[in-house]
Amino acid sequence: MTKLALSLSCACLVFAGCGNSQKPCTPAERNPALQSIDSLGASLKWPEELEITGFAGPDLTPSPACLAVAPTGEVFVGVDMIGSLGKDPGRGAIVRLVDCNNDGIMDSHTEFAAVDNPRGIFPLGDQLFVLHTVFEDGFATGMDLVVFEDKDQDGIADGPSKPIIQHISNPKFLQSRGTDHATNGIRMGIDGWIYIAVGDFGFHNATDQEGNKLTMLGGGVVRVRPDGTEMEVYSHGMRNIYDVAIDPFMNIFARGNTNDGGGWNIRFSHQIQSGEYGYPVLFKHFTEEIIPAMVDLGGGSGTGALFMDEPAWPEKYNEVPMMADWGRSQLYIHRVTPSGASFSQEEEEFLKLPQITDLDVDASGRLYLSAWDGAGYSGDSTKGFVVRAVPKDWKYEAFPDLEEASIAELKTLLKSESSVRRLYAQQELLKRSGDKAAEAAWEVASDKTLPLDVRVAGIFTYAQAGKEAAVDKLVKLASEEEVREFALRALADRKPFLENVPVEPFLSAVKDPSARVQVAAIVGLGRLGHKEAAQTLLEVPVPASFKAPAKGEEGPHATPNPEIIPAHVAMQSLVRLNAVNACIEAIGTENSTLALWALRYMHDPGAVDGLIAAYENAGTDSLKNQIITTLARLYQKEAPYDGSWWWSTRPDTHGPYYQPVTWESSGKIKSFLMEQWSQSPASGKEFYANLNGKFRMGITEFGGDEPREVAIEEPKIDLEKIRNQKGQIGKTSIEDIMLAMSELKGTPDLGKKLFVQQGCVACHSVEKGETMKGPFMGQIGSIMNRKQIAESILKPNASISQGFATVQITTKDDKSYMGFVTGESAGQLILRDITGTAHTIKTSDIKERKELETSMMPEGLANSLSYEEFASLITYLSQQKE
Repeated sequence: MTKLALSLSCACLVFAGCGNSQKPCTPAERNPALQSIDSLGASLKWPEELEITGFAGPDLTPSPACLAVAPTGEVFVGVDMIGSLGKDPGRGAIVRLVDCNNDGIMDSHTEFAAVDNPRGIFPLGDQLFVLHTVFEDGFATGMDLVVFEDKDQDGIADGPSKPIIQHISNPKFLQSRGTDHATNGIRMGIDGWIYIAVGDFGFHNATDQEGNKLTMLGGGVVRVRPDGTEMEVYSHGMRNIYDVAIDPFMNIFARGNTNDGGGWNIRFSHQIQSGEYGYPVLFKHFTEEIIPAMVDLGGGSGTGALFMDEPAWPEKYNEVPMMADWGRSQLYIHRVTPSGASFSQEEEEFLKLPQITDLDVDASGRLYLSAWDGAGYSGDSTKGFVVRAVPKDWKYEAFPDLEEASIAELKTLLKSESSVRRLYAQQELLKRSGDKAAEAAWEVASDKTLPLDVRVAGIFTYAQAGKEAAVDKLVKLASEEEVREFALRALADRKPFLENVPVEPFLSAVKDPSARVQVAAIVGLGRLGHKEAAQTLLEVPVPASFKAPAKGEEGPHATPNPEIIPAHVAMQSLVRLNAVNACIEAIGTENSTLALWALRYMHDPGAVDGLIAAYENAGTDSLKNQIITTLARLYQKEAPYDGSWWWSTRPDTHGPYYQPVTWESSGKIKSFLMEQWSQSPASGKEFYANLNGKFRMGITEFGGDEPREVAIEEPKIDLEKIRNQKGQIGKTSIEDIMLAMSELKGTPDLGKKLFVQQGCVACHSVEKGETMKGPFMGQIGSIMNRKQIAESILKPNASISQGFATVQITTKDDKSYMGFVTGESAGQLILRDITGTAHTIKTSDIKERKELETSMMPEGLANSLSYEEFASLITYLSQQKE
């Protein structure tokens, strides 16, 4: 039993399922820690329509990295006191919390299982799926998606977990950096797949339970069946996403992370199946080839996500993706409006919570949210909590015992207004043997009087229950306009059951008036594998927005462009089909643009030969240049990813490849290009120079930009070499700075000098008796460790000291003052500004007073320092103790 387990107990007489148990339990009372959490509402201005209360404090849920809620209300919290940069195992667990009498107070708690770095949780009946880091002999060996069982329902896993996917992260960088860019949240869609948010560590040879292996360079979304089969990439090209939100119609949304000045900010994006989103090699200079995000939101750190679809919630907060942002301590709502095959969006601030990490809702509409609350990059046993949020008029509605429910009762639940109830009713139906479950699902799917979201649940339930036998009826549904998109998606969803799926409904749907239906059909054609579909795919129109950025410019990589999506997924399906011959034959026709776009990705000798032959027959210089450009793109390809390198937090974004290597047809391409270059006039040679620079081909004769040096083994930072170089703090990501600070201790005497030289003394005092300025630093070492002090300097807005939030005062004569209040009486207040100057203002002269959600301390004050200097400053401050 772990140390954490020893601290847990249960107020109930039984651990198991207290929420539904008929056995007696002893309701708990609110303790001071929970009351303290409750009191945050006033300062954080929680929405008046909601009742938000503390559910668990740091005594039970320190450093909560993720959470999930069973439909019956049991809350599973992933406690991670290793944190994102820590590397010492044995400091994590899944803690199970139960509100026995549904009064909002947690009455029962157990340690469900001991795991390190839990990053994703999903409960399903007596199973609990968990994504976490695996350690052996003290070293991280990868991340696994596993399942625990609790057959006896005592709130504790029956034994060791069983693997679903193994090695779904990069062990080398888990060991050197920690879990900060690794694989993260998991969530199940109504299609029955578990969707996994993959950070930009990527993975090499992840292995499912069929023995299938998958490699992924960079971030995106992967999915797998709950039994650990059929693992596949869903979308690619994201930076360090932490979770996904999935709506009832299988629209998937993600909120990414900023790369701290490298040009990729928080992105809110709609994840289209087979879509490429471009990070890091395409999103600047090859933007015509990507699906752009819906919006660039500036700096921050996207974390947990949920699509709220529960009837207990007010309309203004319902049927929306809710996206957490750790860096902004804010839960956002995105108002999404259908636009072609995708959406437009409007972001709204919803709920403030200190370094929010995750959120989930149960079948009664209880929303639970976890707050990291300043636990730092390496976890903290004294920080972190969980809150419960319900609408003010909320009433508890019990969730039935699914195992005792009849198929008729499950069918009724499948028609619920609640997404949670529909999903869990579906999963229970799928456990039932015989044809009755499929018949019940079909009745829901085919009932035209039911709401669309209910019919969609019925369609995907029927497809999963019927498997190959469901094909004929799903084909019939594909002829019905309202549900055509979903019938097509269900027909092509499972590769093991595609043999008897006819291609004709997909071919005809490519030209459907609905862009959403078009995309479902086009993606399906790529999955069905019929090469004869290539001609239909090539007829998908490419919009005028398919235009490469001008030399030296960036394209619009976060501007919504729904019109590009059908052509984008058509290109992906052509590549999946390896439709080389069809694309070659289309060169020079009205379908030439899409054909050449797809050929950029076909590193096939036949494609090279066909392009060279097409050049000889090309009738215009414009077409010849397009063919030359395609061949130049094919000259190199991305090096096979073996997990030994990673592009780091500040990658080279030039593109189109990160680690380019030549391949078997590179010599033929170079010879052909050289021949055409030698025959071109002097004025035409600039074209080849531009291609050489854009594609980093490294053909010296062409001139142009010099190719960068490529090192497959990512070089290690030599701290000894750069520790005294000025300005390193401003040039480095916060994660790398924190890692460096764990190795460099600095000297406190130098730190004391820097405290004065950097101007810290203007706003902070260290000796008692000095004039009160900003937060007192004379005892900071008793409150924070070195890592926490470093984080508070680098990210001052992440944890604002109580009483030192920025206040803006406007007086009746329209003068404005900004600072923090150092003294206040009934008649006056004293405000100290950023320079340390004190302003005495009469209360009667105040016209308006606002408390801003920012720190007086600006970011970047340490940017000019070297690693050694910064280490010395935080060491000096850490020694200031009572």
